[in-house]
Amino acid sequence: MSIEVKNLLKIYEEQKAVDDISFGLKSGEIVGFLGPNGAGKSTTMKIITGYLKQDGGDAFVCGINVSKDPLSAKEKIGYLPEGNSLYFDMYVKEYLGFIAEVHRIKDRKAAIANAIEMVGLTPEARKKIGQLSKGYKQRVGLAAALIHDPEVLILDEPTSGLDPNQIIEIRDVIRQQGKNKTVLFSSHILQEVEAICDRVIIINKGKLVADDTLSNLQSKNKSRHSISVQFKEPFSKIVLEKIPLTEGVEELATGHFRIATSDPESVRKQLLEIALQNNLNIVSLQSENQSLEEIFRSLTRQKEPVSEN
Repeated sequence: MSIEVKNLLKIYEEQKAVDDISFGLKSGEIVGFLGPNGAGKSTTMKIITGYLKQDGGDAFVCGINVSKDPLSAKEKIGYLPEGNSLYFDMYVKEYLGFIAEVHRIKDRKAAIANAIEMVGLTPEARKKIGQLSKGYKQRVGLAAALIHDPEVLILDEPTSGLDPNQIIEIRDVIRQQGKNKTVLFSSHILQEVEAICDRVIIINKGKLVADDTLSNLQSKNKSRHSISVQFKEPFSKIVLEKIPLTEGVEELATGHFRIATSDPESVRKQLLEIALQNNLNIVSLQSENQSLEEIFRSLTRQKEPVSEN
């Protein structure tokens, strides 16, 4: 395992910020780390990177116990924290040179040039960090995390403050890095997680509530499936609401409906029967998988987290 967390516990006064969570990431995985604000994501990341001491359990990076040998573990890690503290009076290349020196990189000039190109900093590379936009400041932080070519990348809100074009560019950087590195990153932009990740880990109130691939999570949460049906002719929403196992009907346009159901296959069959009985032409009929946003909301709204089997 490139990252392994065992029974991790962190307590602030009487509150368990991280409550006995365990998970592991294999080499080459890109995993999204999700949860509401205050769920314990950043705390967990800080423990894995050695910036925060846990109250129980263990964190390992490339087999190294972070608590027992934090310096060796940090050599394996590239970390972009939320907030991304930088030295605004330093020039971009100057700052990256400082980070390269901290990591004792031999060919610092080549490492700086590579990091700048990798994250798309070239147009701003000669400026002071304080002169950069928020998006470019974020790129400086990402370049600093990548400059020593770490085996593990831990990114806390890496696309924060970026415009849509920049988000796509950083997404491509993360995807490229995931070919030969292990990447754990948190984000509130769930579409980005869906676009990049092999699997997702979701925590809520400090507890693990999900750790699986998106497709498996979708199949496990069948109650949130829906059917999209479009008739060529106008049709009554009231008739569709009377279909057994239908949990809600939304009219998207004339003759076009989205039906929430716990049994999409049964509803599909009944829609075909309704079309035959009423001489309706079906333009399209398809099941819609539950989005990551819907899964996230259903899991984090629960009063008590659900343990994984």
